[in-house]
Amino acid sequence: MDRELTEKERSRSSFIIFRNSILLLLLLAGAFYLFRKVLIKKGVSKDFHIVQVEEGNIKSTLSAVGLVVPYSERVINAPIATEIEAVYKSNGEEVTAGEVILSLDQEYTALEYERLQDELSLRKNNIEKLKLQFDKDLLDIDYQDQIKALQLEEMNAQLSDQKRLNEIGGATMEEVEAASLQLKIAKIEKKILENDLHYKRSVNQTDKNTLQLEFDIQSKRLKELRSKLSETKVTAPQAGVVTWINEDIGRTVSQGEALVKIANLNKFKIEGTTSDRNSKKLQIGLAVEVRIGKDRLAGQVTRILPEIINNNIKFHIALDNDAHQALRPNLKTEILIITDEKENVLKAKRGTGLKGTTTQNLYKIIGGQATKTKITKGLVSSEYFEIISGAQKGDKLIVSETEEFDHMDKFEITK
Repeated sequence: MDRELTEKERSRSSFIIFRNSILLLLLLAGAFYLFRKVLIKKGVSKDFHIVQVEEGNIKSTLSAVGLVVPYSERVINAPIATEIEAVYKSNGEEVTAGEVILSLDQEYTALEYERLQDELSLRKNNIEKLKLQFDKDLLDIDYQDQIKALQLEEMNAQLSDQKRLNEIGGATMEEVEAASLQLKIAKIEKKILENDLHYKRSVNQTDKNTLQLEFDIQSKRLKELRSKLSETKVTAPQAGVVTWINEDIGRTVSQGEALVKIANLNKFKIEGTTSDRNSKKLQIGLAVEVRIGKDRLAGQVTRILPEIINNNIKFHIALDNDAHQALRPNLKTEILIITDEKENVLKAKRGTGLKGTTTQNLYKIIGGQATKTKITKGLVSSEYFEIISGAQKGDKLIVSETEEFDHMDKFEITK
């Protein structure tokens, strides 16, 4: 007679079923792994990237991106704070040296120039007046000094007379001493006048120089303003192409604000950007190869900017042919920075299976078999890697991923 299973028996039965299911899955997975790793012993050549070892030159390079910019670009700034009155050229137009590009309102500056000119004339008159006053003061002190000298001569004579009268009893000793004292006082007064005259001469010359300097400064200011008046007609300092222009007529611009940019599109340079991880290898003077489509332009690093922005470092490149027909403003390029170079070495093209280690196992195709071979690598470029040992010229190597066959020393490969 059947009996009902207990809760404990039902739980134990479920556990056994669950355990058997897990074991079955593990068994299937193991079988699948063995099928892939052991039973699969053949490969098809079209499924691999196969390259041939060749002999030639190789360059170790760093990757970077570049932007083509004009070799020289002039920025013309507003000479004064004023308004844009008229614009005669548009962005992209060619200009010749001296050609008028735009004009600025000069009314306020013209009034300022006239005011400064009147002020300078008034200052000039004041300077002349002050100079005359200085000369008069010096002359007055000089006359006073001459008068004091005459008075000293008279006092000397009076003292001599008093001494003679004293000898014959015609004057007292007190009168002689009084005359002597007056002479001493007069001598001191003359020294005061002489010192005052010397001081006035020095100070007057300094004051005159100061006044002249102030006049010269204001004259230069007037000359500068006159020059700025002429600059309200903004002209091209060189022949070139307008790459940017402020076309907002009536807009107020401050002094020094950019009005127009003119570039010389006959010559170009490259502004490059690369990862800061390359900063230790990047050096001034390194040769570079700039790629624009199918064109390859040679150049060298001429400047490295010190700051690092967003984990990138910027540098400048001077091109050997800076007037190449492929060069266009703001064109993006690929850059290879050559850090090392070797000639007549064994090399092969790179593939996705190539690792960054010095040594690596690659499969060499011999007859109809791919045999695992230890390859020692040297320089690595964007396209090739140098083979120091492990292969000879003419050998064929698999450089794509071979994970399915990595457990085998060799496997068959068919076409």
